[in-house]
Parts: sequence; C-alpha cells; structure tokens
Amino acid sequence: MKRVMLWLPLGVFALLFAVVAAGLIRPADRTVRSALVGKPLPDFSLPALVAGKPGLQAATFRRGEPRLLIIFASWCLPCIAEAPQLMRLKAMGVPIEGIAVRDTAAAMQSFLARNGDPYASIGSDRQSSVQLALGSSGVPESFVIDGQGRIVLQHVGDIRADEVDAIAKAVRNAR
Repeated sequence: MKRVMLWLPLGVFALLFAVVAAGLIRPADRTVRSALVGKPLPDFSLPALVAGKPGLQAATFRRGEPRLLIIFASWCLPCIAEAPQLMRLKAMGVPIEGIAVRDTAAAMQSFLARNGDPYASIGSDRQSSVQLALGSSGVPESFVIDGQGRIVLQHVGDIRADEVDAIAKAVRNAR
C-alpha cells in the first residue's frame, strides 16, 4: 500500500497532463451557431447608413431571389480582409446586402472608399439588435438567404478566397 501511495501523485500528474495536452492539441469548437438556420429571417427594418444607398428590410429577402447577407463593420479588421472576396462574389453575380453593426456614416463611407462597395443596400444596426435576433455573435458573419426569406446557410468569420466558389454555389442553389 505504501508503494501505491508513493506513485499516486505521479499518476495524478500524468492524468492531468494528458487532459491539458489533449485540450491544447484539439481545442473545442467555440463557434456560436445561429438557431435560425432553416427558419425565416426575423422581421426587421433598418435605416440607411450611407447616403445614396437604401436601408435594409426583411421584406427585401422575400422577393424570390437568393441573397447573401453580410453582418460587418468598418472597425472590423477581418471585414477588411474579407472585402476582396465580396467584390469577387459581386462580380460573379451574387446579390449582397449588408448590415453595419455599431457604425457611423463617415467611418462606413471611408471603409467603402478604401475596400470597395459590393453592397446593394446597407442597414444601420446601431444597437446590434438585428444582429442578435439573427443569432450572430460577431463580425463578419454571412448568411445565405433563399428567395422566400429563409436562412439556408450561416458562415461564421470572414469569407476566405478558397471559400468564394462554395458561397456562390450556395447562393445559386438557394433558389
């Protein structure tokens, strides 16, 4: 019994080390997924943020044409990294609508001038109420919406160059 007691601390340490190492090697997926995937968009109406661009309403997504909805902000660094991919999607014929979270008109105008403007409309969500209603946890986040206003796909994080074709295909298939 004395021998077992001598080795017990080493065994406990080895077990603790194994648990910590497993967590470091394969961390848990902490991505927050929207519970609205497969369900209709919540009803909303957002005012325009940028002069010359309309605001955004949920009814826009019920007109029969699938669209890509981007939750973004001018102060978001991954949104800047995503901008070239959105311009590519626009060139591929993907209609893109935007919801600007906690932003100002001047900052957004500057963001669009520097990074391009793929958006048909940009709604201002100053309090993040629509963002939260969609189940979005951060920016950027994208949703593929079918022509009836139903959320088909959620993409968390910035759209990378190697994901553009898959996003375009998802929008085409959402008819």
